[in-house]
Amino acid sequence: MHIVCLDLEGVLVPEIWIAFSEASGIPELKRTTRDEPDYAKLMNFRIKILKEHGLGLKEIQETIRKIEPMEGAKEFLDELRKLGQVVIISDTFTQFAAPLMEKLGYPTIFCNELVIDGNEVVGFKMRCEQSKLTTVKALQSMGYETIASGDSFNDLAMIKASKAGFLFKTTEQIKKDYPEYPAYETYGELLAAIKSVI
Repeated sequence: MHIVCLDLEGVLVPEIWIAFSEASGIPELKRTTRDEPDYAKLMNFRIKILKEHGLGLKEIQETIRKIEPMEGAKEFLDELRKLGQVVIISDTFTQFAAPLMEKLGYPTIFCNELVIDGNEVVGFKMRCEQSKLTTVKALQSMGYETIASGDSFNDLAMIKASKAGFLFKTTEQIKKDYPEYPAYETYGELLAAIKSVI
């Protein structure tokens, strides 16, 4: 029995914070987990920038409503789900994910939650420590073999812990630093790689 575990942003949909950075004209918000391995540090930085500019959840959600899945992402997910269970494990937030899940056909997603005061983002609650790795290990403890794919530093632990792991649309630096993980650029390549280990 296997479960495919996928990252969301950069794999199935564009990076939310990059889209919001472009919409708001705030270049500092372009930093993602591809640039900063420490997620708590990154989120605290983002919250500080939002506060400085008087922006909050409503403005971010307006941008998210305009985001479309990457070309071929829904079809890729549909094909994967014919082969078995698929779980999206993301460091995004429930307040961000809902409209994107609708566009992807409502796959299962495990993610975190923002702490909101009115419209202001005042903090965040992680579902659990090292959420991607912890989730993969929990699935394995239930008798599942996991196959994982992602694009950023925060995906590496779940990729490493899985029966098979693949990088997808990642940076040249991550490919160089982690040559042991096959790296793919198209959904066709990734689907073929997953099929080869199921």
